[in-house]
Amino acid sequence: MHEVLTPAVLKAQDKYYGRRYSADDEAPSPDELRPQEISFIESRDSFYMGTITENGWPYVQHRGGPAGFFRVLGPREIAFSDYRGNRQLVSTGSLAVHKRVSLFLIDYPSRSRLKILGEAEVLDAREHPELAKKLEPSGGHGAPPERIFRIKILSYDWNCPKFITPRYTEEQVKELISPLQLRVAELESELATLRDQQSDQ
Repeated sequence: MHEVLTPAVLKAQDKYYGRRYSADDEAPSPDELRPQEISFIESRDSFYMGTITENGWPYVQHRGGPAGFFRVLGPREIAFSDYRGNRQLVSTGSLAVHKRVSLFLIDYPSRSRLKILGEAEVLDAREHPELAKKLEPSGGHGAPPERIFRIKILSYDWNCPKFITPRYTEEQVKELISPLQLRVAELESELATLRDQQSDQ
């Protein structure tokens, strides 16, 4: 994440830790996604996206959808469809002025998180029907997309899992307790059989 290692950041590292991360004067080539990042991105059902407003304020927004709604289009390109919401369009308007975005993707059960820096453009979904179709989640969404966010990746980094509290979706909880429910059903059946045998004696 060379882009965020500014002189002020390096100075703070020196002050608090007496050392700093290496930051060459020349920025490295954009990072290409590997299979592990592609799998992680395309299995998310939500993430957080930070943009910069026209008057310089950072703005963070939660984006969510069915698992797989966030797609990898290439080794340095990702995209997702945007549907009608509160109609504020803060991120859309901000990206018309400042292209930079910061993404934060978290898998709470595995305590994994991926940071991505990139440059985004917002496309009118009506003008890009083929891309909109490609980004449609499995099983559909139930509403037509209004916009497409296409992001060119500049860099990414995996964060330390420390202090990530594991959290589970309803489907994940059902999957975890399914073996227990089956075992309970077996024990209840055995108990009922024993009771029947005792009543016959």
